[in-house]
Amino acid sequence: MNFVEVAVQNVRGFSPAGRFVLKTGYLVLKPPTPELSPLAGLSLALLYADGRGGDAALAASTQKAAKAALTLVGQDSVTYRVLRELGGGGSLHRLNPATKQPELVTQDTAEANQFLRGQVGLPPRTTFEQLFCLQAAQLPSRRPRGAGRPASTSGLRAHSSTGMPAMRSPTSPGMAHSSPGMSISSPGVMPASDIPAAEAKVRELEKELVLCREVDNLQFEVDGLNSQVFDLESKLRGTDGLKEKVREAEAVWNAEPTPESFGLPQDIVARAERYPRTLARRDEAMARLESEREVAEEEAQRLPDVEPLVRNRNFWIAVAVGVAFFVAGLLTDGLGRYLALLDIPAFGFAAVLAIRYVDELQDKDRLSRRGEMFVAREKKILEEFEAEAGPVRKALEVFDVDTPKEIPLRLQRREQLGAEVAQLRAQLVTMEKHPEFQEAAHQLPVLRKQIELLNVQITEKGAFVRDVREVERELARLKESIALARNPQMAGMGMAAVDVAGGGMEPLEDPGPLVLGLAGDLLATDIAAVIGMMRERCVQYFSALTERRYVGVEWDRDGRTMVVTSAGKRMPVGELPPREVDLFFLSLRLTVVEKVSARVKLPLLVEDALVGLDESRLPLLGRMLKHLGTLTQVLHVSPHPGLAQLSDGPVNL
Repeated sequence: MNFVEVAVQNVRGFSPAGRFVLKTGYLVLKPPTPELSPLAGLSLALLYADGRGGDAALAASTQKAAKAALTLVGQDSVTYRVLRELGGGGSLHRLNPATKQPELVTQDTAEANQFLRGQVGLPPRTTFEQLFCLQAAQLPSRRPRGAGRPASTSGLRAHSSTGMPAMRSPTSPGMAHSSPGMSISSPGVMPASDIPAAEAKVRELEKELVLCREVDNLQFEVDGLNSQVFDLESKLRGTDGLKEKVREAEAVWNAEPTPESFGLPQDIVARAERYPRTLARRDEAMARLESEREVAEEEAQRLPDVEPLVRNRNFWIAVAVGVAFFVAGLLTDGLGRYLALLDIPAFGFAAVLAIRYVDELQDKDRLSRRGEMFVAREKKILEEFEAEAGPVRKALEVFDVDTPKEIPLRLQRREQLGAEVAQLRAQLVTMEKHPEFQEAAHQLPVLRKQIELLNVQITEKGAFVRDVREVERELARLKESIALARNPQMAGMGMAAVDVAGGGMEPLEDPGPLVLGLAGDLLATDIAAVIGMMRERCVQYFSALTERRYVGVEWDRDGRTMVVTSAGKRMPVGELPPREVDLFFLSLRLTVVEKVSARVKLPLLVEDALVGLDESRLPLLGRMLKHLGTLTQVLHVSPHPGLAQLSDGPVNL
């Protein structure tokens, strides 16, 4: 499980409004004010809401509503989003992996808590709070001693001559470059001869403080503009899901086969639909042709055979009679010549016979030509049918279907996909024409230009400036040292008061039983197995943090802790100095997170529990947290610049 995004509005310790993207690894979250951002408290309020409105205390102002949202990836690898109006109701949403759109799970608080426990994989609230939320208030030195007597504020008081934090070694940032004549030791008192140099350093720090505040104000404006840019980009990215749908739909639509891709005509669907009519017309035309052919054949059979003219005896007799009369007319005189006129009927009869012969030949030829015409008509009918039905038969083979009725069904999906693409495109155009979308597109370059100008101003004021709170702390320590140097009696009185107060202190609470017991519950095993799993790694952490003053850790069967010093002495952990009890607590907590993350991955939320520890140990603790960031997500709320440099990425809250 890991957190993906935190969105806030009017929440104490955060920017007035903003969304903060959280990556995996070790992230340092820098609060916008000296007050630490209550990330752990806000997460508990969202993930374990009691429905009684107690989370309203997280609101920065009572004048307007406070809202918060947390996006996380559950143990089931599904993204969820919890939204709540602090002091009011809320809702739980789930991102649909298919549509990339959020879906409402429930608006009932009890049902949401049950769903987060059962489906998302959250542990019980106590387990999450005591194992995966590391806060300064949880340190043993910050909790009551024994039977509830309050403990001292921190282990620093034992090294300070007053109630204020003791001054650290001069290797801290800003002190390393003090003037050569200045020598400040810790925890001793500054020599009087170093006061002028210290006062000069105070003036330098005051100038640096002014510069840091100016840069901090500019950075605050940049952060505010970045928050607005993020909101505008979120609005513009609101169409990303729809654009992705359009691209996917177009890809599927283009991949769908088309008639052209198979070498089929564009109107193949229409051809397939009228294929039955085309087939019926062909059959009808062929039947009609066959009927006419049969009639023609019957007529041809009824016609007698045509006898050649040269074999016609009557023709030759008529020709012979005509010739005879013509010759007789030429050979006779007088009235005998009129015999020649008789050749006219004879020749006429012969001509009639010849004409009838020609007619019979023409009839025979006509019947023979009708057969050729029938062949040509049959060929034309088949060609016309093939031109219309050929692509249909090819489509039957291409689509591997049995009837032409199935062809439109195979091509209908592409039409449906085309309609879906057109609908999605219309939705995208509507969204992009929305006034809010167009306004966001117009404002985004303007805000980016403003951010660029502010960054130029920040660069002009200095490529690197320290955090305002760091300069203020160093200035306060230096002024305190000057005051102690001018009035050494205050140091002796303060140390004596601490010694008197510390003489009767009761041992601090042993954190072992609670932490080991909760780890056993989470891993569903007994405390003995947990001890065997944790011992070696806890010793490594504790030994490194205490500069090897302790070389061993032992637990009894109830989880009570005994530590082994480098001299071989064994003593209960509660009897150690408060600061070292805190270091053991941190070692145990880091060990539990490391070992548990191998089975159950939950984010570790650190609200600067490192406050009050020696700054010389902070880099080591930062590297330890960075190591845990390779196993699970670690979110560390801290203004310390050194830790931000160690992290996988700082996030400005």
